[in-house]
Amino acid sequence: MTAFDPPIRHSASATLAMLLADSRLPAGAHVSSNSLEAGLRYGLGPVEVADYMCTRMETVTRVEAGTAVIARNSALDRSGSAAGLEAVEAEWAARTPSAALREIAVALGAGLTRIGTVLWPQTNEVLRGRHMPRPIVLGVIAAFAGISADDLVRLVAYDDAQTVAAAMLKLEPTDPIRVTGWVLDACAAMEAYVADLSMLTHPAALPAAGAPLIEDWAEAQSALPRRLFRA
Repeated sequence: MTAFDPPIRHSASATLAMLLADSRLPAGAHVSSNSLEAGLRYGLGPVEVADYMCTRMETVTRVEAGTAVIARNSALDRSGSAAGLEAVEAEWAARTPSAALREIAVALGAGLTRIGTVLWPQTNEVLRGRHMPRPIVLGVIAAFAGISADDLVRLVAYDDAQTVAAAMLKLEPTDPIRVTGWVLDACAAMEAYVADLSMLTHPAALPAAGAPLIEDWAEAQSALPRRLFRA
């Protein structure tokens, strides 16, 4: 290794997953409530938020986690070729009909891209100059950083649940310990899907687990005149 070679960081997969799931990571994730803000305005009761987290695990979070795993596989097998990642993005977009959700995913992907290209310069060739949604960027980083597929699925699940939890504490203040329990329950619900999702390799195999109401809330939130969160 010369002074001009990018550093190779060797950390345990679980450690890297914890880093990327940390809410203090400067990736801009605080702008999203995962549609919770609109949900609370349009019929979701505060007592139903725990169920909302679990429902996300069975639907939209499965799509996000599967996308990340397939992007990871594409980066490993084809060095993140443009064609490979474009195919992954096309399948993700087909399963994410809400334009608002797609837009926020790309915005969050930009913040994560900056982190990836600085901490893992090996990702520069794949990530720099591209505007890709967060799950694909996360998958590419996982490939170069050495995060295993199963840890990646759990990372996506935890991040999704914690995003809702953090938003809940701002929108409907309640006991934080209680909300932490909801996060654990949601992540436990995802365990049933970890094995299957971690084995995905082809974009067409991405689960088609839609959640029309969540998509509708995302669109409604994008039009709210006064809001705390972008999505």
